[in-house]
Amino acid sequence: MKKTKYLILMLLLLIVSGCEKSRHTGSYKEGTYFASVPYVSYGENYVTTATLYVDRYGYIKSCFIDSTYIKDGVKTTKKTLKDAYGMKETSNNIGVIAGGAEWYEQVEAIEKKVVEEQDLDWVKWTDDTKTKLSLDTISGVTISADTYIEAISKAIEQAK
Repeated sequence: MKKTKYLILMLLLLIVSGCEKSRHTGSYKEGTYFASVPYVSYGENYVTTATLYVDRYGYIKSCFIDSTYIKDGVKTTKKTLKDAYGMKETSNNIGVIAGGAEWYEQVEAIEKKVVEEQDLDWVKWTDDTKTKLSLDTISGVTISADTYIEAISKAIEQAK
């Protein structure tokens, strides 16, 4: 009988402790944060944007990066273009990403890494001008990322 009471008590403790909300909180204020960085490429003016969503527990739950772009005289964004941006062949020719990867695929890897790491401490550069991410930093990214990282950094600063 004592064993049964003991088992029931242990079971109740497990159930109650399992229902308790986590007391751990993230590093940021709840909200949606937006930042932009203007840049010039091949004589055209563009803007990189980053949007972060931080949940009520202070964790970055999503990161969205995009960049304005002009293709065939039409103003759009690189994410809107998807495969029509045409980076896969160039990416493949660099020889780092088997089969190549489009711009949006590489940016999605950066977005995912920001959510996983909850900051930008993982960013490493291959050069002093901070234009190319080190291949050790994130697998599958060969794009120039300085404006993307800068925009994310600005959004994170707002969230602190």
